Amino acid sequence: MKRYNLLIVLLLLIFNVATAQKKKNSPAADLSMLKETKTKIENTVPLVIKHLQTIADKEGDNSIVTNGKVALGKEYGIIESEWFLYRNNMKNCILNNSSKKAKKCMEYHTLYLRNTFTNYSNYITNLTRKNGYLGVEGDTKFDFKPADITTKLSEAYFSASDAAGRMKGDQKKDFLGQTMSDDNKLTPFGQLAQ
Repeated sequence: MKRYNLLIVLLLLIFNVATAQKKKNSPAADLSMLKETKTKIENTVPLVIKHLQTIADKEGDNSIVTNGKVALGKEYGIIESEWFLYRNNMKNCILNNSSKKAKKCMEYHTLYLRNTFTNYSNYITNLTRKNGYLGVEGDTKFDFKPADITTKLSEAYFSASDAAGRMKGDQKKDFLGQTMSDDNKLTPFGQLAQ
């Protein structure tokens, strides 16, 4: 009888480790959405600057680009700090809470990020909309939809939380530590705005 119990426990352990590894390597559990979001945020900067340059060329006033970069840099800075906080807070929600508390914690931080993304989206959309500033034609399209992005991020973190729940100690910390890697950090505004 004890042999069968031991065999069952061993099989369950192997299944849990295999499932955790499988989830870890899945797109959601490996948090690939972080890199995708980073790229979407960074791609907004050159589009806005291009629009500002069009205005400056039409008006013959390069201070439009200079002042616009300063204003955009401030908005980007808000996104940059919130993006850092979001990744760190989500990691800590999973590491430091039971699954029920982690879910509430993650929902809170995702909602806050969504609000910050929405403010940024409104800013860049209003700045570049058709017949906007000084009547410059054109309607810059951004691949930046806060609701879609935060929904996918939330799903990725919930999957990661499930996978991490089946991991132990250092493996769990290493897995969740990838959220704070330099690969997921936003490129500084100065480098994007050249």
